Amino acid sequence: MPTIQEQWERFYRWGPFALLPLATFLALLIREIMSVAEERAAAALLVTALALQILHAGRKIPGPVYFWTRTALAFAMSWLNPFFSVYAVLGYFDSQHFLTRRWAMTGAFVTAVTMAGAQSGGLPPASPGQAAGFGGLLVLNTGLILVFGALSDREAERTRVQAETIAELERTNTRLEQALAENAGLQAQLLVQAREAGVSDERRRLAAEIHDTIAQGLTGIITQLQAAEDSEHVRRATGLARESLREARRSVRALAPTHLEDDTLPEALKKITGDGVDLTVTGTVEPLHGELEATLLRIAQEALANATRHAHADRIGVTLSYMDDEVTLDVRDDGRGFTGPSSGFGLTGMRERAERVAGSLEVESEPGRGTAVSARVPLIRHA
Repeated sequence: MPTIQEQWERFYRWGPFALLPLATFLALLIREIMSVAEERAAAALLVTALALQILHAGRKIPGPVYFWTRTALAFAMSWLNPFFSVYAVLGYFDSQHFLTRRWAMTGAFVTAVTMAGAQSGGLPPASPGQAAGFGGLLVLNTGLILVFGALSDREAERTRVQAETIAELERTNTRLEQALAENAGLQAQLLVQAREAGVSDERRRLAAEIHDTIAQGLTGIITQLQAAEDSEHVRRATGLARESLREARRSVRALAPTHLEDDTLPEALKKITGDGVDLTVTGTVEPLHGELEATLLRIAQEALANATRHAHADRIGVTLSYMDDEVTLDVRDDGRGFTGPSSGFGLTGMRERAERVAGSLEVESEPGRGTAVSARVPLIRHA
């Protein structure tokens, strides 16, 4: 639906094409008041006015030139026949549109003179009574111009204030949307940090328990075996205990992904994928928060293990994508796929890993058409 401003623009452009024929029709009703010469002059002025309107509709002439030319034509035509003032009334509506504020009042006053002359019986006044009527009607039309001009100014001011209010609301909404986006990013970062703190505490607890229980117990066993009678069975038991101790210590160290100690996430993925997997990295690689990189690496390891052990895939592709506000990891294979909900222990573990860092994981698979695992996590840079 067009706005009020657009409707006024249409009136300024096409309204004269309605008023000019109407004024001509009414003037023909009293054509007997004009002489033959005046009829010819009116016809010439009418053709000129029509040509002027065509040029104006095609935006061929400047607004001020159009207004003053039309006003002069309307005045001359109304002088010949008062009913041509129907065409002159346009000056009341578009003087402020085509002229500056100072000249708009002048243009409206000239229109008032034309209208008062037509309303009093035509120009010039033929008698003192008609002249008095012309003067009174001129005062009335001028007063109406001032009243409606003040109302128009008030409406223009109200429109300006409303436009400024709308613009301010739009700016406020933009700032609010930016604040919400920043808050969402901050919330995701806080979730990851809280998760990291919990995981770090749990790792320290597990490491301490392994050290204080299994490792200490194995150390004591080794000490007791060394003090026992030297025999083949004792030596074998001692060797097994030492091997178990090394495994326990290795488990303590393995509580954190060793691939990320010296490598970036893409480099770590390249090492675990090997030569038989297509690895693609898109976007600008950035150092992520440690918990995010560990999560993506663990998900990639589990997905690759599923593709090789269970899906018997011939081709596996891994894509790591860095975007503006998130990082995605996609693992695709051409294995045998599966049906039903993706609720296996490995898939559940991957989904839980992603959710713990405010991310998500989706799995798509069809029998005989492979499987696609897609993990998304927020892009939170390494502090």
